Amino acid sequence: MNNPQLPLGLELRDSARFASFFPGPNAEAVRCLQSAAAGDGDALVFLSGAAGLGKTHLLQAACYEAARHEQATAYLPLGALQTLSPDLFEGMEQLQLVCVDDVEAIAGLPDWETGLFHLFNRVRDSGSRLLVAGSGHADQIGLQLQDLVSRLGWGVTYKLYPLDEAAVQQALMHRASNRGLELPEETAAFLLKRIPRDLPSVFDLLDRLDEASMVEQRRLTIPFVKSVLDG
Repeated sequence: MNNPQLPLGLELRDSARFASFFPGPNAEAVRCLQSAAAGDGDALVFLSGAAGLGKTHLLQAACYEAARHEQATAYLPLGALQTLSPDLFEGMEQLQLVCVDDVEAIAGLPDWETGLFHLFNRVRDSGSRLLVAGSGHADQIGLQLQDLVSRLGWGVTYKLYPLDEAAVQQALMHRASNRGLELPEETAAFLLKRIPRDLPSVFDLLDRLDEASMVEQRRLTIPFVKSVLDG
């Protein structure tokens, strides 16, 4: 398997897989990314949506999936790369899949916008695939280079939608099952009455519960979960 390329000091989350993502109303977007990661489908996909909806999870899952298909890939979270140079885009078109996260982070930075614009053109000419994620559509996030805005609109764009209350509970139980945890429905419902219902908060708590249950060899019953929350 080819390991995804990452800038120095960064790493993919082990849990960021398509299997652990509960799609809810975003099933079509997930299928599109799976196809691109497998080497088929659209050459350019743009994901838009607010923080906490799963954009980073899906891009990292695409990297893992591409590697599983022996595709060379890279993950570039632009929000974490401001100390580097846009020269990091050079040669990326030689990979089969390039995933660019937090594209709004380079809005108003001419060298970075120009570098991404040229990367887009090289990726298109090489026949590779480019997945880009931003907090809004390409024309809504402050990019100044209109040629770049235009290019990012050439492919298919998906807006990620939040899960409703019932779907958040399903997502929590799905993630727990994927990790080998037995999370009874009544325990999941209890949890969601006690914590913020944004997915990052939900899944961070699941990490705590997983660790605590392993340490104490306890099942995720309501009394045990309450003890963790109150501890």
